[in-house]
Amino acid sequence: MDDNRRRRRRRRRLIASGLFLTFALTLAWILESQSTTTVVFVRYAELAAGDSNNPGLSPAGQVRAEALARLIGDIDVVAGIDAIFATQFRSTQETAEPVAERLQIPVQVVDSKNVDGLNRMILQEYKGKIVLVITDREALPLLIRSFHGSKRLPPMADIEHDNLYIVSIPWYGKVKTLRLRFGVPSLDR
Repeated sequence: MDDNRRRRRRRRRLIASGLFLTFALTLAWILESQSTTTVVFVRYAELAAGDSNNPGLSPAGQVRAEALARLIGDIDVVAGIDAIFATQFRSTQETAEPVAERLQIPVQVVDSKNVDGLNRMILQEYKGKIVLVITDREALPLLIRSFHGSKRLPPMADIEHDNLYIVSIPWYGKVKTLRLRFGVPSLDR
């Protein structure tokens, strides 16, 4: 009789230990898969002078794009940037080129007007990753708001190209928006 009790106790302990281990591993997997998504937003660099509808970068813009590549290249020493998005405009793609070359990541061209589509794609396909988005002055605040980032962004002057916004989207908790500057300061602030 005493031997049967020990076996039942041992069986109950093994079942309880197995259930606890299963619960702990499941919880760890859920927490890991729900990690923070980070989106870095930048406006295209300075434009070349001219009347073109789709201008490229000026020499100052090319210098700023290189400064962005140096900054973004070391943004996460372990994983780095996982994706680069630029709008259909030449200026955003030329701003992205030095970063893409440095990190050996292709630039994905997206429609600047499809804010919801880009938001959905980043949150579904790049959850827990770090993504760079290069866009224009008008779309930038809309994109940040679409990720529930700050709704109180200061107005951006037409000549202002040195803003960099980092939006951290945790799986649980408040979205954080950081505003930094990079490269040579824009004039006339």
